[in-house]
Formats: sequence, C-alpha cells, structure tokens
Amino acid sequence: MLSIKNISKTYKKASTKAIDDVSIDIEDGDIYGFVGPNGAGKSTTIKCVVGLHSYDSGEIYLNGLTLKENPIMYKNMISYVPDNPDIYEHLTGIQYLDFIANIFKMTEEKNQIIHKYATTFGIENALANPIKTYSHGMKQKLQLISAIMHKPKLLVLDEPFVGLDPKATHDLKEIMKELCNEGTMIFFSSHVLEVVEKFCNKIAIIKNGKIVAKGTIDEVTGDESLEDKFMELFNE
Repeated sequence: MLSIKNISKTYKKASTKAIDDVSIDIEDGDIYGFVGPNGAGKSTTIKCVVGLHSYDSGEIYLNGLTLKENPIMYKNMISYVPDNPDIYEHLTGIQYLDFIANIFKMTEEKNQIIHKYATTFGIENALANPIKTYSHGMKQKLQLISAIMHKPKLLVLDEPFVGLDPKATHDLKEIMKELCNEGTMIFFSSHVLEVVEKFCNKIAIIKNGKIVAKGTIDEVTGDESLEDKFMELFNE
C-alpha cells in the first residue's frame, strides 16, 4: 500500500499552502485517478510522493517504508513519468533504456522486455537513433518504457496521455491494466475526466490544496457523472 498521511507543503514566498493535510491510500492493483483544476496541488502532491519535493509535515509510506528514512529502498519500488519528458538526449534510445535497466539491476530478460514494449509503441526502429532526433511523442513513449519495464510496485504518472496518439493511448491503458493485474499500484493525474471515470477504480479530487472528495468512482460520483461532480465541487 501507498499511504499518504496528512502531508502539507508551503513554497517559499507563498502566502498559502500548496497542499494542505493531504491523505490518500492506494492499494495493490488500484488504478487511482487524481484530478483537480490547474494549480490545485496535483503536481506538488505527486512530486512529494516520488521524492522530488520535500514536505513540511505528515509522512508517506510505501509497503511500510518511509520516503524520509528509507529513500533508496523506497525509490527502488517506484517509477515516475512527468508531464514533460526530460531525458538524456545525447544518448540513443537503446542506450537510455540500458542505463535504466542497469540502475534497477535487470537481468538478460531486459532485451525481451525492451523489444516487447518498443514494438507495442512503434519505436523499435528508432532505438538506435539519438533521442534528440525524437519527436515529443516518441520521447514520451521512451520514458514510459523506461518506467514500466522493471515492473515497479508503484507507477506514478503526471498527465500520461497528453501527446500520445490514439493507438499509443490505447496501448498504454492495456499495459497499465496488465501491470495492475500483477499487483502494481498506479497513481496518475489527468484533466481528461471521461478517461478517469471509465478507467480508474478509485479517485481523489483536489481543490486549493485540499482533498475535497475521494473513494471509489461510485462513492465520489453517486448518480452523477464525474464531470458533473467535478463542476459541482469546483463551483462551491
């Protein structure tokens, strides 16, 4: 389980908290959607979860390990894909994937896994080329492969479908389902409420740094659509 317990963070020179007493629990096999308007605290929460940002109070646990006390063991169980690919562009695609595979001490099976996902995303013929020649979408696909190939316990995605073509979007959804069936937890933010409603089994809505609704899709939406519920909470 990923357990986010009452975390808060205030940026320097800010007059209000970026996130305020945020608590979320994610279990094995969950596809957990995280939605909210721009500036609500989604990316700040995500960056705290993956260790890119510190937080002022509260704690984050992954399978009983805390990020603050066991950062290496904690990060060894997670993968993170930001909304804007930021990778070593002087490397070729295969060099980058080999680099990531070595970090996670993958075995010779890595070649089969890389081939599987590169073929799925249609970039197998570009792996020998420098990443600087890739389009934005190709870079995103490469980063997704690097994140999923070692089958992390927790996969964290910030707007994962932005910039992907329809086939790649479909393929990513199928891969996410496959990982969840094997026990991976997926925590992802998105502005596409229809995708979240149809794809996730649980959801949290954040507004002005506070969680205003969370639970299963049915618990949060009731008889309404997610879009209607979101607008209702947004307008309150």
